[in-house]
Amino acid sequence: MVPRFHDLTVTDIERQTPEAVAVAFAVPDELREEFAFKPGQYLTLAATVDGQDVRRSYSICSAPGETMLKVGVKKVADGRFSRFVNEVLSIGDTIRVMPPEGRFTSLAGERHDYLLIASGSGITPMLSIAKTVLAHEPASTVTLVYGNRTTDTIMFREELQDLKDAHMRRFSLVNLLSREKQDVDLLNGRIDGGRIRRMAELGLIDPFSSDGVFLCGPGEMIDDVSLALKDLGVDPDRIRFERFTPSGEAPAPRAPSAAAQKAVAEGVSIEVVLDGVRRGFPMGEGASTVLDAAHAAGLELPYSCAGGMCCTCRCRVVEGQSEMAVNFSLEPWEIEAGFTLACQTRPLSQRLVLDFDAT
Repeated sequence: MVPRFHDLTVTDIERQTPEAVAVAFAVPDELREEFAFKPGQYLTLAATVDGQDVRRSYSICSAPGETMLKVGVKKVADGRFSRFVNEVLSIGDTIRVMPPEGRFTSLAGERHDYLLIASGSGITPMLSIAKTVLAHEPASTVTLVYGNRTTDTIMFREELQDLKDAHMRRFSLVNLLSREKQDVDLLNGRIDGGRIRRMAELGLIDPFSSDGVFLCGPGEMIDDVSLALKDLGVDPDRIRFERFTPSGEAPAPRAPSAAAQKAVAEGVSIEVVLDGVRRGFPMGEGASTVLDAAHAAGLELPYSCAGGMCCTCRCRVVEGQSEMAVNFSLEPWEIEAGFTLACQTRPLSQRLVLDFDAT
């Protein structure tokens, strides 16, 4: 089913740090099945901010079965939507919310050893995973390495401490602080590949026996730690990560190929299948991607990040040829099966048909 926005009412806003809040929503009974989620998934929120439609994705911090559906939102520099949530949004307001999505979820089965590595607001999906595992997998263990600037910037600090107190033998919490001195020198500084390597060598963490190593935080941290873990010999299939922004090391969007420029210059006819309905629109030189062309034609296609990271606009090419500017989310098998991201898709043929209902 193609995800659609629903109007949800804000029932609670809890200040976590001076720059972060946890926002809770009321989910009507008729939408409970649609908003059921797996720990680690995210919600896409949309609102009109400064006269413009803005949408952003935020990970769910509650666990399945809890009373409230909550996300964590940290205010970031130049973050129009995060400022709106932290400074303007109020209890009782209505906001558009897309049902849960995402592949950064806990492992299947009954017993696992988890290593979770998070920085800043990257704790949000980790909290949902940790709470769910500790509550429903009595033989599983969780080790969380969590990096922040100071103690005052630790999101969900009390909740994490409560988890530690309740599951002392199964939950290990390691806090790293980059701007506040701690007694152990290894715990002073940012999370990076070298620090994770040293922690593994000293036995503070055990990535080798972990069934899953989950990473969430700045793109640079994810890339550096992933590389260090692989160099240590950790199976790449056990390393999972969630990113909502590319790192400085991530590849920049590729320039349009000669074939893409030629197709757009001559005019492209695009047809999409969405909720069983076919809709057509043109793509000319004013649009750089299929998503841009759809917006210009007044057609709302599903999307969230518009940066090739979230997979919300995933669809299958059923006729014609295309290329992507960049891809951070589709797996190789999906590309081989003909899937593409509408927010990054450029036509290479005069006719392009995309099926958003394909699974």
